[in-house]
Amino acid sequence: MDFTEIYEQSGNLVYFSPGAHFILNALDDVLIVRRADTLLITHTWTISHPSETASILSSSRPQLPATASSHQWISHAGWSCDSEYIFAASVKRGIVHVFKLRDEEWNARIETGAEGLTKAEWAPDGRHILCFSEWGLRVTIWSLVTGAATYIQFPIHPDRGYAFRGDARYFVLAERHKSKDTLGIYDASNSYRLVRHFPLPTTNLSSIALSPTGNYLAVWEGVLEYKLHVLSIAGGIQGTFSPTPDPGFGVRNATWHPSGMFIAVGGWDDKIHILDSLTWSAASTLELSSRIPSGVTFWREPVNWLESTHGRGFLSYERSRGPQPINVHRVDPTKPNPKSGAAQLDWNKTGTLLLVRFENVPTLVHIYDFPAPSDPFVPRLRCVLQHQNPVLNARWNPVRKGSLVICCGTQSIYTWSDEWVGDGGDEEEMAECIGVPTTKKYETKDVRWAPDGNGLVLMDKDTFCCAFEVEGNGSD
Repeated sequence: MDFTEIYEQSGNLVYFSPGAHFILNALDDVLIVRRADTLLITHTWTISHPSETASILSSSRPQLPATASSHQWISHAGWSCDSEYIFAASVKRGIVHVFKLRDEEWNARIETGAEGLTKAEWAPDGRHILCFSEWGLRVTIWSLVTGAATYIQFPIHPDRGYAFRGDARYFVLAERHKSKDTLGIYDASNSYRLVRHFPLPTTNLSSIALSPTGNYLAVWEGVLEYKLHVLSIAGGIQGTFSPTPDPGFGVRNATWHPSGMFIAVGGWDDKIHILDSLTWSAASTLELSSRIPSGVTFWREPVNWLESTHGRGFLSYERSRGPQPINVHRVDPTKPNPKSGAAQLDWNKTGTLLLVRFENVPTLVHIYDFPAPSDPFVPRLRCVLQHQNPVLNARWNPVRKGSLVICCGTQSIYTWSDEWVGDGGDEEEMAECIGVPTTKKYETKDVRWAPDGNGLVLMDKDTFCCAFEVEGNGSD
């Protein structure tokens, strides 16, 4: 890995452009664009003036200290799908600024008004911006082409209660009307015209997940009831899943297989249920065990490796096979916010591997093998990676099928790959610890891949750096 210098940022708003040629980051009230190859600044914009509406509203609200206001000035930012436009939003001021990369004189401004702003993001077409208001009042879709706005009433969740179909044709939104959960389907190609509206079988919807094919929608209840429903896009219930005999707490995570043939469901217990699309029942159940079975590769982070290498270079994990005990933290389910269950479920690009992070073993990452469609369906635990500190994030490479990066809040990152070519010419597993070469204190709290899979953004609380693969250095 080749690392860049360390740069300032705020709000963890650091993103590669869709073509991976530029890097966008926010620093308080300034939006900065850099070249990805040199990290030289090419554009800057300053968000300096709150709207008149926001100024009037803020005068009636308690004032935050100046330092807090400064660091939270730009709360959301992002690229359009074609890298032509960039938006920067300030939820405290209820404004969204839009800029054009190749025309610094062009700009647009959205003022959300009295309903406020909790979140803003691009629609997949890169010409509409979604603005979620405060108090769940509405979501407003603004068009950069016509300047018109489309309003949709009463979204349930601004962070997880909506999705676009894979081809970006339809927008699905969980809504609450007359105290009942409903779903609206809107035609994104026709000014978000309502296509269908139907009630949901949930009483307190927690989240939704649209299948990659766009044919099915999974919806599940809140934490008090472990129940997941699968609906057709027309609204018909295809199946309902609830573990027996003791369902326990509700669904914590659910994610579709890239093919849409399966959905992995994890609750607040130690089990992951793999539902198939024929019966919508559990075709397989993966369970956390206090003992890693024989035949599973166990990768252990070497003790004090950062000190011995002075945070430079890379070092392989310690590898062993055979039964290995692990310390599973048992939690009291009667206490609020139990530290248990599937904190993360993520398939790799091809759906041949499933990453699972259980919160009651916070230092471990489990990787499960999934068979090809022509093989018997018997998922198995492939390997476990153990770290000295709790894992904060783990992310699959968006292009390569078997490349993973992990961060644990230390001056390092960790990589795992099954694409390493050994001496015999066969692909093998490889897991490495890679130090971030800096004399300053640096704690990698989040990591993001470039869209082409060749680079990474590493983020500390107020700084970031980038890492790029170097041919022939032997690291992933």
